[in-house]
Amino acid sequence: MKGADTPMTENDPMLNELKSIAKSRVSRRTVLAGAGAVGAGSLLAACGGGGSKVDANTIRWGNWTLYLDYDSTKKVYPTLEEFTKQTNIKVKYLEDYNDNDEFYGKVQGQLKLNKDIGYDLICPTDWMAARYIRLGYAQKLDKANIPNSKNILPALASVPYDTDRSYSLTWQGIMGGFTWNKEKLPKGIHTLDELFAPANKGKIEVLTELRDTVGVIMLAQGVDITKFTKDQYYNALDFLQKKIADGFIRQVKGNDYKEDLISGDAVAVIGWSGDAFQLAAENDGKFEFAIPESGGTISADNFIIPSTSKNKANVEKLINYYYEPEVAAKVAAYVNYITPVQGAQAAMEKVDPTLVNNELIFPSAKTQSMLHVFRNLTPAEETEFTDAFQKATGN
Repeated sequence: MKGADTPMTENDPMLNELKSIAKSRVSRRTVLAGAGAVGAGSLLAACGGGGSKVDANTIRWGNWTLYLDYDSTKKVYPTLEEFTKQTNIKVKYLEDYNDNDEFYGKVQGQLKLNKDIGYDLICPTDWMAARYIRLGYAQKLDKANIPNSKNILPALASVPYDTDRSYSLTWQGIMGGFTWNKEKLPKGIHTLDELFAPANKGKIEVLTELRDTVGVIMLAQGVDITKFTKDQYYNALDFLQKKIADGFIRQVKGNDYKEDLISGDAVAVIGWSGDAFQLAAENDGKFEFAIPESGGTISADNFIIPSTSKNKANVEKLINYYYEPEVAAKVAAYVNYITPVQGAQAAMEKVDPTLVNNELIFPSAKTQSMLHVFRNLTPAEETEFTDAFQKATGN
């Protein structure tokens, strides 16, 4: 079994499989760049809400990039196509997430006014999902419409912000760590010192998601991020600010950091596991991911039905569909994030046997022990720490 901290090598059968997969599908970056056949609404959504007209038979789903199976030949999302065939419910899939705060900033005004935000389903990360629920912006789920919710992994069945999962269900689990260009950095990146080596100066990028960026830094500083103090947070932030001031960090970016890795403007990043898999698949194994020796972060993005959606019952059918093990396995085979669905690993035997023991999708106990959850912040801390992070990073 390959450990998540073990990079793929040239002769790795998984990498060879990736290359064949990559030939049969186009990246969503390519779609967004010019092939408007799929998700054209995602291009419109940058101006405000996602979808335009409210259609009772169409679900408007706002999600992150590189986050759903895609068939380049037919230019469709196969699992969504199958859902529509089964239910006659259409889905307008909108790749509108680049950063949690950015997305929230786009919709919060309408949410406060209880006006349609252009989405019936969204996928915020844990801490932001907690905000939607706390502020009353998430609708309570009718579990009678989501019988497959019983398939959620036991470790995810209860979370601090939604103890009985009344308002949310996990979409995918996320590992935060190091991704690098192995042609430029053949020895790899496994420690913070290696990331900030003099040779990498000006070609490093980190995430706008403070919990991943600051979390990885604090772990390297020996801090337990499940119970850190304010002083420990600011020590890590001071480290980050100095690296920016000294010119080591090229940019602090959201989900679009991938473009700079592809162009060569960046050679190493604090980034997300599934993105690295996609990048490797689409670029002949040029990129690798590793959990830092000092530990990486783990979090999840979650299904949330916004309080303004009038299409709740249909959305619940969609959520239920994605909690079928076979469907979850098909998605996981493409996105390579941690699947939250029990039975998906067994189902992967038929979908893609080479991925059954993939640590990025089905992490072992050893790998899980290297991953840490950034502790919950109080509302006051969230405001203070976010403001300080944005000030330090210039965002």
